[in-house]
Amino acid sequence: MTTKVTMPQLGESVVEGTVGRWLVKEGDRVEKDQPIVEILTDKADTEVPSPVAGVLTKIHAGVDEVVEVGAVLCEVDENASAGAEPAAPEERGTAEAATASAEAQASPSVRKLARERDVDIAQLTGSGEGGRVTREDVLAAAERPSAERPATATPRPAAPPPRPQAPAAAPTGAFRMPPYVPSPGDEIVPFTRRRRIIADHMVFSKHVAPDVVTFAECDMFRTAKLRDAHKGAYKKEGLNLTFMAFVAHATARALREFPELNARVLDDAYVKLKHLNLGIAVDTPEGLVVPVIKDADELSIRGLAKAIIDLAERARNGKLTPDDLSNKTFTISNPGRRGNLVGGAIISQPNVGILRLGTIKKRPVVIERDGEDILAIHPVMYMALTYDHRVVDGVHANGFLYRISEILEQGDFEV
Repeated sequence: MTTKVTMPQLGESVVEGTVGRWLVKEGDRVEKDQPIVEILTDKADTEVPSPVAGVLTKIHAGVDEVVEVGAVLCEVDENASAGAEPAAPEERGTAEAATASAEAQASPSVRKLARERDVDIAQLTGSGEGGRVTREDVLAAAERPSAERPATATPRPAAPPPRPQAPAAAPTGAFRMPPYVPSPGDEIVPFTRRRRIIADHMVFSKHVAPDVVTFAECDMFRTAKLRDAHKGAYKKEGLNLTFMAFVAHATARALREFPELNARVLDDAYVKLKHLNLGIAVDTPEGLVVPVIKDADELSIRGLAKAIIDLAERARNGKLTPDDLSNKTFTISNPGRRGNLVGGAIISQPNVGILRLGTIKKRPVVIERDGEDILAIHPVMYMALTYDHRVVDGVHANGFLYRISEILEQGDFEV
């Protein structure tokens, strides 16, 4: 019996992965759950295990080949003997090999554009570096009459299920992007895999979500006092009591009071989600990732502090798993130590809101004491909530952000 090993779903927004390396070769004996191939995505690098014990008889995807979720990676024969003769290359079909080679020389966005424009990317000669097929190559081929296009060498497989993506073509109109003219000293930096998918995600989010940004000023004086009183004890336990733990706790409480913000949009409806999973944006050497704290509303300040430290460390060390990056229901973005005053973030799909924090700085504020207004120096933070107006009305968004600020200003926490 032969079992086909397919590309797994490695995260809620991951639709394809790149074969990093094969850990076994054709003819090798593999055991059930033994890692057989390393798959690279924008979220994490993951080893895919064999679902059965047997002999790996055929590899369908080569190193650096991009494979869609559900596509076949390899075949494992449960009845074969180790050292069995692997399938001859010609048996796989020259057209299949040509397609694999061409697709390996095009980015995911270019391949998507080719599918949308009904262009056989395997028949194109790339004009990019190293023969890479570019967006311009695909657009030029799409403008030719269908009769002039190269014939497809083999019938195309059934199209994968449609998935939400940003339109590849730029909006039509009078504006045209001026061509790039190289100048001495310019440095062209190719998009990494992660940067390319982040870019596609951001364009898609701006395309589908009518987003609105609202701002709040938050006096962090009482929360800062509470943190100062307890951070020493936390440090003895090996925990760093950050302001992010307090913000995450306040956000989780506010989300329970304003469930419209803990939701996602469907085709003609939206669903208020039962679980409350906070995504915390973390900057890494390879780009931004958003690991997820599951059921964050059930955690104490101590539990959130521990979870934030653990996820951040594993993100920077490349140790996150697909599960660490899946099923977020709301996102918090922290600008870090070198942040700025305030700024709005783009919604991370499929969420309907994202909270972006500004840097905490000491500023003069007016407070009331004994019935008198006095000037004091307090730590102040600005917050920006970006929300999807398809689901969230202004009154709910403003109430939600006000509630977060209220909890922080009152220092209303059990530490």
